[in-house]
Amino acid sequence: MVWTLVAGFAIAAVLSVLLLTKTAELRYQRDVNRMVYNDNLGVLNEVKAKLGMTGDSLNNLKSESVGAAADQPYLVVSIADHKVWFKKGSQVLFEAGVATGSGKELVGGPGDKNYRFETPRGRLKVQAKELDPAWVPPDWHFIEQARKRGLGLVHLKRGSSIPVGDGVITVSGAEVVKRSSDGTTVALGGGEEGREIVAGGNIVIPPFGTSARRYLKVLGTRRLVLGDGYAIHGTNNPSSIGQSVSHGCVRMRNEEIERLYEMVPVGTPVYIY
Repeated sequence: MVWTLVAGFAIAAVLSVLLLTKTAELRYQRDVNRMVYNDNLGVLNEVKAKLGMTGDSLNNLKSESVGAAADQPYLVVSIADHKVWFKKGSQVLFEAGVATGSGKELVGGPGDKNYRFETPRGRLKVQAKELDPAWVPPDWHFIEQARKRGLGLVHLKRGSSIPVGDGVITVSGAEVVKRSSDGTTVALGGGEEGREIVAGGNIVIPPFGTSARRYLKVLGTRRLVLGDGYAIHGTNNPSSIGQSVSHGCVRMRNEEIERLYEMVPVGTPVYIY
């Protein structure tokens, strides 16, 4: 009789735990749906905290009915898991590994400006799609290069010049050129990481709109523009996938971004956390 009572209490306890767990799962699923429908990532973070979900993971989303009633497909990026999913309702249409922001900070740029290289969390959308995109590096790229190589920095502005040797460095059309004292000009190139223009112990920061500030193949073969300088794009460094190493963008292998590029229309919502 005693053993029967003990067994009964044990079964009741187990059933109670299972019921509470199921209730928590249903509430989590409901609030994930709210995240998608209402563009409210704060809801998800709050629920995850209540359930003790300390890991920043989207593995549960692969089996749960997120946005099941929504007709519009959407992208979800997990920063910690280094994963991207393209979904429509509960169906996973595409999945791949990614690289995300390093979280590192570059301190003491020009004007004491600091840069933090994080992938933005929140709700964005695909604003444009680009084939064979060129990268126009921000000032922080040249700051990083100068520090790596122990060099200074100098800004080159249109209409101005930098004295060098028997001439000056200046801008002619879309090119940064060296103009010698005899009037001859030679394009200085640039436009490639590690081959920036150097003059008098300084890396030259070229003006926007010049070929020296247009880097090819860095972003791979495709780019999904998210705005504010962020994007989901390919890479010339596929070994970086699965790591937190970017300056904020979401990187993918070229063969995978090419597949995703064909599937995702402009206007697609993108949820990043």
